[in-house]
Amino acid sequence: MSTLHSLALVRDDLMPGRNWIDGQWRDAASARRLEVSDPATDAVFATVPDSGAADAQAAVDAAHAAFPAWRAVPAKQRAQLLKRWNALILQHQEDLGRLVSREQGKPLAEGRGEVAYAASYVEWFAEEAVRGGGEVISPPVAGRRMLALKEPVGVVAAITPWNFPAAMIARKIAPALAAGCTVVCKPAEDTPLTSLALVRLAQEAGVPAGVLNIVTASRERTPEVVDVWLADARVRKITFTGSTPVGKHLAREAAGTLKKLSLELGGNAPFIVFEDADLEAAVEGLMAAKFRNGGQTCVCPNRVFVQQAVHDRFVALLADRVEVLQVGPATDAASQIGPMINARAVDKIDRHVQDALSRGARVVVGGQRLPALGLNYYAPTVMVDADATMACSCEETFGPVVPVTRFTTEAEVVAAANDTPFGLAAYFFSTDVQRIWRIADALETGIVGINEGALAAEAAPFGGVKESGYGREGSQHGLEDYQHVKYVCQGGLGQPAG
Repeated sequence: MSTLHSLALVRDDLMPGRNWIDGQWRDAASARRLEVSDPATDAVFATVPDSGAADAQAAVDAAHAAFPAWRAVPAKQRAQLLKRWNALILQHQEDLGRLVSREQGKPLAEGRGEVAYAASYVEWFAEEAVRGGGEVISPPVAGRRMLALKEPVGVVAAITPWNFPAAMIARKIAPALAAGCTVVCKPAEDTPLTSLALVRLAQEAGVPAGVLNIVTASRERTPEVVDVWLADARVRKITFTGSTPVGKHLAREAAGTLKKLSLELGGNAPFIVFEDADLEAAVEGLMAAKFRNGGQTCVCPNRVFVQQAVHDRFVALLADRVEVLQVGPATDAASQIGPMINARAVDKIDRHVQDALSRGARVVVGGQRLPALGLNYYAPTVMVDADATMACSCEETFGPVVPVTRFTTEAEVVAAANDTPFGLAAYFFSTDVQRIWRIADALETGIVGINEGALAAEAAPFGGVKESGYGREGSQHGLEDYQHVKYVCQGGLGQPAG
């Protein structure tokens, strides 16, 4: 019998339900409200401001005014503030995990895990804050001193997605604050509550007024908010995680003021199993990579290629693991797969499965909606005989569906893996050392997992190539994305003594 979890919060004030602008909790200037629903039931359980241009402008005004003082704060003090924020996030991990699960739908264990993952970025960038000063350059002639100084870019606009509402905001805000930037932020309309809770804790940690500002908005009014930031020359950087079409729009519009951009966009990750792979390890790697967050991740495998000699055995092993996955709401402790974010997501998943079946694919496990659980549930699914003509091979399914394609040769599968405009992540399993380096070099992606399904870490650079975007989050490179380099040359210093 399943144990039930409560998703009620111990601290109700972690749901402030208002924007945070210039050190004050505010309603939208229009007084409009946006409803927030639980994906497990579709029931509305909270509201937040449905902000517009006036709120976006107020946030930029506050961030711009706060920037000179914040950039002047010594890096060590900024680091100490981030460490306090990190400690508060971990102290409230249970409440934040419940909030993630309530508004996003993922099982509670995953909600708690995401909060810990978010905190790891805050801690990492607290430590990196004191290491980003620059370098001394050896001068080509006597009598000079030459420096490359790293400085904050200025006001940063962060636009975050719904699938990881805690991790994505931490991964953007922490390096911005560490670098000495000020921030305006707009979380996804489906999952604004976790972001507001994290900002509440940042306030408690001592982030000064105006340094961090957050406004919430509906899908309909998001363009109104973001267009203000795109047009304002005082916003010097846009950081966005989301779809490639939106990323392209941001790049076009940001060109007017030549803003710096970090774009983490769509993916179409291949997962390759070679005949020399450890098949049990490959199955476990695929389970970890594909079914985390119900397949609603940008780096989850979208196309699975298995070499002919081991195809049937791999599929049998995978089917055994997938058919016992427990689907249900976050309140059920047994749940391993939660609801999808909304009905549109389920419609897309079902469209992909039906398209594949019409083109010759065959379902081994799953392949159907689960209406007995609710409108937003879809069964974990394995299909075989997938090919490149199918929608599931060309578009991100963003759900718990594994389409498997047979291949014969190494050259064939590398060509197929790279035959996509996207280049975020790729995975492959092999025990042949020579093959490992050939394939790692040949894959056109920003991230490669070799005999590993869980890739992300705060110390590693996260980002893609091609139409998956540019810029990196995490690692020292993630801090550099919020800095520019100023070359300083001092002459007239005379000849060296002696």
